[in-house]
Amino acid sequence: MLGLNKVKTLAAGAALAVGLAASAVQAADTIKVGVLHSLSGTMAISETTLKDVMLMLIEDQNKKGGLLGKQLEAVVVDPASNWPLFAEKARELIEVNKVDVVFGCWTSVSRKSVLPVFEELNSMLFYPVQYEGEESSRNVFYTGAAPNQQAIPAVDYLMKNEKVERWVLAGTDYVYPRTTNKILEAYLKAKGVAAEDIMINYTPFGHADWQTIVADIKAFGSAGKKTAVVSTINGDANVPFYKELGNQGIKAEDIPVVAFSVGEEELAGIDTAPLVGHLAAWNYFMSVDNAANDAFIEKWQAFIGSEDRVTNDPMEAHYIGFKMWVQAVEQAGTTDVDAVRQAMYGQTVPNLTGGTAVMNTNHHLSKPVLIGEIQDDGQFQTVWSTEGVVKGDAWSDYIPESAKLTADWTYPWVCGGCEKPKYEPGS
Repeated sequence: MLGLNKVKTLAAGAALAVGLAASAVQAADTIKVGVLHSLSGTMAISETTLKDVMLMLIEDQNKKGGLLGKQLEAVVVDPASNWPLFAEKARELIEVNKVDVVFGCWTSVSRKSVLPVFEELNSMLFYPVQYEGEESSRNVFYTGAAPNQQAIPAVDYLMKNEKVERWVLAGTDYVYPRTTNKILEAYLKAKGVAAEDIMINYTPFGHADWQTIVADIKAFGSAGKKTAVVSTINGDANVPFYKELGNQGIKAEDIPVVAFSVGEEELAGIDTAPLVGHLAAWNYFMSVDNAANDAFIEKWQAFIGSEDRVTNDPMEAHYIGFKMWVQAVEQAGTTDVDAVRQAMYGQTVPNLTGGTAVMNTNHHLSKPVLIGEIQDDGQFQTVWSTEGVVKGDAWSDYIPESAKLTADWTYPWVCGGCEKPKYEPGS
């Protein structure tokens, strides 16, 4: 016969086992969504908001009943603007936390860091920021702009509307600015721009002392030809850069700056008065006036608890990517990566600028291109936009080794970097 203490011990053990089993069942009853954004370090200025908007989207979907009869569960990690740590945190999300999908990264170096992990483990990443192209992975959906949806149209705008003849390509020293500027340099030269009319400069992440560089830009722009700065400066280095432009009296009418990584969130920490008239090229601006955008802004500010918080382009990219993923999961009837990937092709979601985003078989969106001028309230006034949407191109036509490549992840190609066929499929 068992003693009383033994009976109590067994009962406690049984209760613990039941509790653990219940916890396991409960865990299995959620669909886990990984959120991989820097909440500290140099990129926190840009990425923290993307974590917040993902929490909003997940909460909103749960209020609608969740997905496939289950609630969504956000699993948030902080890779802390540390590029190798991004890979570790991605592996943790997939192998330890068993997430069904990941939304995250900002810089291309962080995306490059996690890419082998997603491909090895066959997981799915939605990447929401403009990037340099020259990549198409079956495990990544690129919801930000490719160069033909941002950098090339921005240069065309400056050439045509601002009559720019001299070019400063200023960027943070990593893969996105270097590759984008390689494309832009080739494009400018193809347009007849002489090598001596192109100045290229790179600075490290978090660079703070801009006095000499801005002075060099000012001198470069004093040669009698209209000069512009094409900026791929990322993160919190933008704050002292724009401040120094103001300190040295560089005005938009003299040397306009068009930025690819400065949006409403970055401007929220800057005195924008000296920057009025400088430009940014994106696919969305908070100032776009339509009902869908108004509703998104209202929902965001209510969720975050502040009417002063802004929206921006990468937030819209997460909004589009998340909605497409939800639709694809519902269509596939499962969160299985291979099934969801196939269901993603052709997904459409109304964007927040009044058009429709389409996911193409090269894992890039079709989206509009907008050029905006900085206003004194930190918002952008759209001064130019495409008439419709532009299909993202994974491989640049201006780099010879890339011009011959195409990406198509559907049968019969199933390839992110194959030579273009001599005839189009079905012709």
